[in-house]
Amino acid sequence: MLVISSQPSLTLAQRKNEVQQNQAELLTKKGHEQLNQGQATKAYDTWKQAAKLYRQRHDSEGVSGTLINQNLALQALGLYPRACKTVLEVLKMDKWICDSSLNQSNELTTEKLKAAIHQVDPIPVNLLGLHNLGDDLRLIGKLNESVVVLQQTLSLVQKVMPEKDTSNIKLSLVLSKQYIYETVRDKYYSIEEPVFKKETVIFIQKQALKLLNNYQSLIDIQPTPILIKLQAQLYRLSLLLDFEKWLIAESNSGNGQLAAIKTQIGQQIKPSIELILKNSSAFSDLPASQSIYTKLNFANSLNQIPDERLHSVAVQYAESALQTAKSTNEQRLISYAFGTLGKLEKQTQRSLNYLEEAMALAQSIQAWDIAYQWQHELGLEYYKQGKYDKAEKAYNAAINNLTQVRDNLLASNADLQFSFYEKVEPVYREYMRLLLSSPNPNLELVIQTNEQLQIAELENFLKCGKLDFVALNELQGLPITTAIIHIIDLGDSIEIIAQSSNHSLIRKSVDAKLIRSHVNNILDAVQSSRFFSSTNKEIILYYQKLYDLLIKPIQAYLPSSGTLVFALDRSFQSLPMDLLYNGKNYLIEEYSIVETFGSKIRPPKSLYQNKFTALIAGLSKESPSFNDKNAPKGLKALREVAVEVAQIKKETDSSTVLLNENFTSLQFKQELTKNDFSIVHISTHGQFSSNSDKTVFLAYDKVINVLEFDSLLKQKTQFNENTIELLVLSACQTAKGNKRSTLGMAGVAARAGAQSVIASLWLVDEDSTAILMQEFYKDLKNGLTKAEALRQAKLSLLSNPKYVHPYFWSGFVLVGGWL
Repeated sequence: MLVISSQPSLTLAQRKNEVQQNQAELLTKKGHEQLNQGQATKAYDTWKQAAKLYRQRHDSEGVSGTLINQNLALQALGLYPRACKTVLEVLKMDKWICDSSLNQSNELTTEKLKAAIHQVDPIPVNLLGLHNLGDDLRLIGKLNESVVVLQQTLSLVQKVMPEKDTSNIKLSLVLSKQYIYETVRDKYYSIEEPVFKKETVIFIQKQALKLLNNYQSLIDIQPTPILIKLQAQLYRLSLLLDFEKWLIAESNSGNGQLAAIKTQIGQQIKPSIELILKNSSAFSDLPASQSIYTKLNFANSLNQIPDERLHSVAVQYAESALQTAKSTNEQRLISYAFGTLGKLEKQTQRSLNYLEEAMALAQSIQAWDIAYQWQHELGLEYYKQGKYDKAEKAYNAAINNLTQVRDNLLASNADLQFSFYEKVEPVYREYMRLLLSSPNPNLELVIQTNEQLQIAELENFLKCGKLDFVALNELQGLPITTAIIHIIDLGDSIEIIAQSSNHSLIRKSVDAKLIRSHVNNILDAVQSSRFFSSTNKEIILYYQKLYDLLIKPIQAYLPSSGTLVFALDRSFQSLPMDLLYNGKNYLIEEYSIVETFGSKIRPPKSLYQNKFTALIAGLSKESPSFNDKNAPKGLKALREVAVEVAQIKKETDSSTVLLNENFTSLQFKQELTKNDFSIVHISTHGQFSSNSDKTVFLAYDKVINVLEFDSLLKQKTQFNENTIELLVLSACQTAKGNKRSTLGMAGVAARAGAQSVIASLWLVDEDSTAILMQEFYKDLKNGLTKAEALRQAKLSLLSNPKYVHPYFWSGFVLVGGWL
């Protein structure tokens, strides 16, 4: 009886199970149709419903499959971090893998990642998940990790499913490597140091040629599906155009060894285009959203070639993409299509109409990451037409949107990714030029825009999110003897804007040609190994000319003494302002001097609210870190560091000393995180560069670069809310040829949470440095501000006949807070 009466309920359960199975499968299919039509939001919601049904059935493989599908929808929506975390849920891997704030890739991370992958059961759904994870990591900017995951996935698939076509994984792998190439190519435009520039040139050349061959292999292999071939052809064309542009730039800078490669690359472009056009029917076989993006990317590529026929073809592809986008009713896709047409259109009014439509659509869905692009294009068009009010509004809107999204500068569709120096920086500088072209320019807005640019550049350099800075003009109760001097490089002109303590502003403009040669002469002199042997007269001559151009025009508006705060742009950042000479005195003899980054600092806080405690780390002898690939070349032991460390220890209330073998990266990290130090003094070799990888200081066992140092300080704040009041980097130097050393120093200060940084611009004399530091800490303990204590320490050396040469005292600069 029990058996007989239980059978009907068992049958009902089976039927319910079958119904749920059928519903889940139908929803899964429906979601794919929606995604293929460009309806990513609807697809995501549909797959969420499918996942619910699979969970009710306790079907783990079904749940995994729908989560992977949700990952695809989130990618299409530009929600890359969420997409990445979704696929981790399938793979049961730790969340740190998708944490884009952990941006320091190293061998330890790679091994940890490989170990995590080896824990994944290599069933088909998990292998698909790993492939998606590799794509997600690329999209959130973790490029090295993306390559590792895709290489491991390819190896696993070839081992577990040898008959399976792997061309899609290979395409993803080559694309991730192309992103690495693009990242380095972007760095190329900002790196100034000849040694690092040469290394970058070699890498770009080798990587581009290797990638072109990789794409060609995918195109040539017969089993490769036609859609994979089409994408490989499009990526290859994009790379050819980008590489040719770089080759031209490098050739124009004087590199005559690239002529043959440039010719070879140029000859491949038109045949590549014809091959794509020959197989143009393949565009229609792609899912709707993919078809739209590939057509727009192809149109953008064609538009880079000065050929009327190809321009017409580009317009046709963009118009076709627009029609497909309209059929999906997805505002983001339609906005991209209108915006691309706006850039392609030569007739001004039609171009404006397209761009305005694109901008309105982007704003309607709050897609600020694409809205800014169309606002920038509109600003350019309005400016050309003399519609300055409209141009100003467009630029202002573009910058406001950039401010909102600059912590994640990847575009919604990573195929339309952009370079900071090519696509972001020009928006700010063009806007400042526009503002200053007015008969009565809004100088406060110019300063604000320059601040935004400098901070955005710093965040890009450090690959970090928003920094906790305040503008100097927001500070209350500044002494009447404080003046802020903004020096802004706008290409053709150098703008000098002086701001007094009562916030009144004065502007002077100087032809950049009159200044650049003096800046370059000074930079050559102070970064030369012969600087010490150069005569005072030689240095004074350069700096007096610079004083006459920069300071003399605003001298009447400055206090007669007090503090000068310099907000320096570009090439001025590696010049010690102390040395500006008025014909009688150096500037340091009349003012205490501080530099800020974009005229912003961390909220001021007096050093004396805390106990005068210090962590003092020093390296006085050769160590294993001297051989690190990122260490400066030709290093020698700093014998007097032990003396400097001992003298500083005497001036503190309490201190912890790490010297030589005790100054390991691990020991430094442990002391920094577990104890509360108001001062961190590091006396060791170091280097400031326009390349964050090369901005380093040496511990005994290894170099610590600026990003690793940031990570250390983040851990400190987890244990202790008190930030570092003063960070001193003694015996460091600016990499030869670098004009933006403050980027490195302010980077250390900003990301470390230090309110102030004192650092040396060149490898200073050991004996004089020991004296200077002893005097500085003595005056600091006696109540002087950081800026005035450093000034008095420098004047004590200047008054000593043995150390009167600028080499001994002018290399130390104070960056950040000066109180």
